[in-house]
Amino acid sequence: MKSIWENYTTENAYDELMYSEFQPRPVSHGLCQYLNSLKKTDIDKRKIAAELAIMEMGITFTVYSDEGNIDRAWPFDIIPRIMDAREWRIIEKGLKQRLTALNCFISDVYGEQHFIKDGKIPSETINSSKNFRKECVGMKPRHNVWANICGTDLVRNKDGVMYVLEDNLRVPSGVSYMLENRVITKRVFPELLQGINILPIDDYPTQLHDMLSSIAPEHIPKPLIAVLTPGIYNSAYFEHAYLAQQMGAQLVEGSDLVVKDDNCVYMRTIEGLEKVDVIYRRIDDDFLDPEVFRKDSALGVPGLMRAWKAGNVALANAPGAGVADDKVVYAYVPEMIRYYLNEEPILPNVPTYLCSNPEHYEYVMAHLAELVVKPANESGGYGMLVGPHATAKEVAAFRKVIQADPRNYIGQPTLAISTAPTLCKGKLEPRHIDLRPFILQGENTFVTAGGLTRVALRKGSLVVNSSQGGGSKDTWIINMEGH
Repeated sequence: MKSIWENYTTENAYDELMYSEFQPRPVSHGLCQYLNSLKKTDIDKRKIAAELAIMEMGITFTVYSDEGNIDRAWPFDIIPRIMDAREWRIIEKGLKQRLTALNCFISDVYGEQHFIKDGKIPSETINSSKNFRKECVGMKPRHNVWANICGTDLVRNKDGVMYVLEDNLRVPSGVSYMLENRVITKRVFPELLQGINILPIDDYPTQLHDMLSSIAPEHIPKPLIAVLTPGIYNSAYFEHAYLAQQMGAQLVEGSDLVVKDDNCVYMRTIEGLEKVDVIYRRIDDDFLDPEVFRKDSALGVPGLMRAWKAGNVALANAPGAGVADDKVVYAYVPEMIRYYLNEEPILPNVPTYLCSNPEHYEYVMAHLAELVVKPANESGGYGMLVGPHATAKEVAAFRKVIQADPRNYIGQPTLAISTAPTLCKGKLEPRHIDLRPFILQGENTFVTAGGLTRVALRKGSLVVNSSQGGGSKDTWIINMEGH
């Protein structure tokens, strides 16, 4: 291979498309052959076509900065990430297992607390979690499912093993970009997709609608579903509007809803009030209901918790589900799977050191320059230290941050996370990637075929978040049976 593959190297990490220089994996053979048949000018034209499609479709995300909020076009790399469906089926099973155990745990935390009483997790870990909501104790959502929508981040290490990096159980975002990435790829490579058996993803809005309908208060045959957004200035507003439109649901802000004396939620319409049965909320617990949480919240709905507790409205995800979206609690998920399901975990965790544990704390402090250290409840790649990429001064400053609040930090080894060919100035270069599949759980459990592949566009960077300069790729799960 030459041209755009010139000087492509794979020796530093597991590469998703290539075994070695010039040697594609069986699952990516067709794609590599096709790319190699294109002239550089053809590739450039397709990149421009993708950028124009993104602008035309209005696919944006918001970056918050000191200069104000900036709407940016979604950064998309046209070279897809590919996986074999045979491997994917195992991952899918592992994701279903994991979310089932997490929902058992959340239910237990707000119920009998057997996991704590049996000494499987210190009570202090739960009581000190900023996402534990005492207001939710005793609640039982339908199907006993608290986290209905989960985005689990997966990374592949140099040994080829896929690890779970974290579970996003509060308001996970990114699924609309997964769907739009496929639409753009169909525009850019229409002839390529025809000859390859790629598992579809376009049924996600239907699956989401069916799951939300399944958690509605009982005996409501056609529930009215609303997507509750903080509004147009939120970084994920594009997604809120997109999913509401795709599902045929109502897109509402807090001011569009009112809770009456009957503890039911109503939507203000030009014809008068209309009862809402299910709310897919994209607002954090803190801002959900000023009667219960932050009194100064203008984003939520006064009385929403009353309506939820009375069983008159379903909320997805349920308030309090974030108690399991804590990087300290993450360390206990393998034990949850054994405890609640009596099964061995299918997907391993990344080895994790808890700074609240004196032994672990000593280890982290002694190896700070080698580890990735993260705060328990931040997202978007903020507030973390990537030891091998940090200066001595940054390491010393972070040491003080951990000392001030050990409970809030975990340490993990720096993984050589897998790479995939990414178009950089007309040539293909390896860039680190992760994968966020989306899991839905209500009456049934559903996993997307693949998910959102995020790519660290900066050379050598391990941070894939769009807020930190990352982009994304289409993810192809290819059925190889019969090949």
